[in-house]
Amino acid sequence: MNVKVKPQLLSLKAYAPGKSSEEVQREYGLEKIVKLASNENPYGTSPRVSEAISEIDDFAIYPDGAAAALRTAVAKYTGVKEDQLIFSSGLDELIQIISKALLDENSNTVMASGTFPQYRHNAVVQNAEIREVPLQDGCHDLQAMANEIDDKTRVVWICNPNNPTGTYVNDKELEQFLQSVPSHVLVVMDEAYYEYATAEDYPETIPLLGRYDNLMVLRTFSKAFGLAAFRIGYGIGAASFIKQLEVVRLPFNTSMLAQKAAIAALKDLDFVEKSVSLNALELQKFYGICKRHEIDYYPSQGNFIFISIPGKESVEVFQYLLERGFTVRPFPNGVRITIGTKEENSELFELVEKMVLVAH
Repeated sequence: MNVKVKPQLLSLKAYAPGKSSEEVQREYGLEKIVKLASNENPYGTSPRVSEAISEIDDFAIYPDGAAAALRTAVAKYTGVKEDQLIFSSGLDELIQIISKALLDENSNTVMASGTFPQYRHNAVVQNAEIREVPLQDGCHDLQAMANEIDDKTRVVWICNPNNPTGTYVNDKELEQFLQSVPSHVLVVMDEAYYEYATAEDYPETIPLLGRYDNLMVLRTFSKAFGLAAFRIGYGIGAASFIKQLEVVRLPFNTSMLAQKAAIAALKDLDFVEKSVSLNALELQKFYGICKRHEIDYYPSQGNFIFISIPGKESVEVFQYLLERGFTVRPFPNGVRITIGTKEENSELFELVEKMVLVAH
């Protein structure tokens, strides 16, 4: 084929979701699969969501491109003005929108190495220079990131809590960092797991928007709200900047189903609170198992935990659990495990303990 794509695309790979649960079941002859690889809400979705989408009876018309009803609901939930919001098909699309709007071959972007890979992926697509700063003990090194900023820097990405480590930047660290960032640089706080964060010094970023108009906050309905299948996320920023980003957004980029589902989910915050409470409870059990068996881990502010079993490569851990019906996400230096239900975690703990005994 003579049609040539941009040369920088040749260094990238398309997102690979992995084998489906059905495929894994057939391959290993398993009765069930427990999916703990994608940080979905193990408790499902609020019943109000099913009720809301069942009332939709006209699928032949386009959704509301302005997401007016959802905009009003999210503005109330977050305490911001409606013109400070932009909606997207999950946060992946919003990261792409920001990258398209700000990055090119004459700019650079700063991020951590060992964080959500879509920041880097989209920067490569836009042919921007990428400045990656290693994590320190699983955490963002904000001082080192600040040192990488120059006149050509357009975006700094901070995943908070960080995916895959679950670590976080606290309020004082963030405030100090924001004070040091030049006004021409957009600081993106990716708070996909915001609802799960329970640390007392986890930063509340929305009040900071009034003081730093180069700050943007990203949040999603995919995690604590349990709406991953609907692909609906949003960004909050200065109204003037959001207006410029809207030019890049595709028309009708969020479906009618997704908008209705998100509105319904916001009417049942008890479901979210229960999910967060159960997650915190089960996370403590994970810590106990790790301490008991001297497994390395990072304390997490998300609905997942990053562990490394001494004497075991991450691919070994991944394969061992996969063959026994549990899917997790492997990384070069460990595995990320979604916090499941009480029953799912109990079964997983037994497998982990067996693995540790073999390693010793």
